[in-house]
Amino acid sequence: MAGKIKIGINGRFPLDFFDFDFMVPIGFGRIGRLVARVALQSDDVELVAVNDPFITTDYMTYMFKYDTVHGSWKHHEIKVKDSKTLLFGEKEVTVFGIRNPEEIPWGEAGAEYVVESTGVFTDKDKAAAHLKGGAKKVVISAPSKDAPMFVVGVNENEYTSDVKIVSNASCTTNCLAPLAKVIHDRFGIVEGLMTTVHSITATQKTVDGPSSKDWRGGRAASFNIIPSSTGAAKAVGKVLPSLNGKLTGMSFRVPTVDVSVVDLTVRLEKAATYDEIKAAIKEESEGKLKGILGYVEEDLVSTDFVGDSRSSIFDAKAGIALNPNFAKLVSWYDNEWGYSTRVIDLIRHIHKTK
Repeated sequence: MAGKIKIGINGRFPLDFFDFDFMVPIGFGRIGRLVARVALQSDDVELVAVNDPFITTDYMTYMFKYDTVHGSWKHHEIKVKDSKTLLFGEKEVTVFGIRNPEEIPWGEAGAEYVVESTGVFTDKDKAAAHLKGGAKKVVISAPSKDAPMFVVGVNENEYTSDVKIVSNASCTTNCLAPLAKVIHDRFGIVEGLMTTVHSITATQKTVDGPSSKDWRGGRAASFNIIPSSTGAAKAVGKVLPSLNGKLTGMSFRVPTVDVSVVDLTVRLEKAATYDEIKAAIKEESEGKLKGILGYVEEDLVSTDFVGDSRSSIFDAKAGIALNPNFAKLVSWYDNEWGYSTRVIDLIRHIHKTK
């Protein structure tokens, strides 16, 4: 294998690393740190740079080492070399603290791919600022209103090498789309409704606070089940055009710190028993979608999926069918680790697409 993929991360926390098939820079927020962990455990990817203008390198080190959900970092030692450099083992990672993305010198750090994980620069024009600093491609770790969205296992093969800015969609779309694809390919989806029961995220409030655009969203996350909107189901229509206009959905934010679950209720074109639906999903989970779509028959609960790298894990025991054309399907996902793994997978795919 030629050199490693070199990445940089832009967001809450900056990191740089050299020596892989591709280089990626990352920001050190929740997703940025986990994308960094995935990259650092990959043989073909090298973290070369991180940009975060709001924290120091010693605090970056602390935030990376210790994680309430995913545990302490147990691989090579991480320490501060100086105010602009972290050491992962003997590997140097460049740290930037620059607010304007146009001014981040990704190229000097060797970063070919930038993971834009701030949640701020999610449209093409804003994300394109990273290209001015020398990055070759930008992957937005959020839905985008105008950048093409790709879900690994569903439509990544539609990517062409001339596209410089892409979106990895949302964690919920990454869970829903593979499941919806299997059902639609095998049985046809006439229409469907999705509900995601979603763990707390950083945008929520620890105690009741002002939230003028979403009053319920301003209520204390740890004490409430909070109905919310989500564009995840409609976004499936962007990655699977044959389902455009056929799906919509909502979210319930619940007081758990990680792992979420999708409830997809669909009306089918082709009649099928629930056992036939299960068999189709199981077959795909062991075939083309292995590693993306999972299948379980055990009596599992949310914490059993912490650290699961798959996008969507179908729970065969949790679903039900009312009749041969109407069924409820349930699929789990680690909305942090599974999604972060897909970010790196998408970069791998982009890198090999010439």
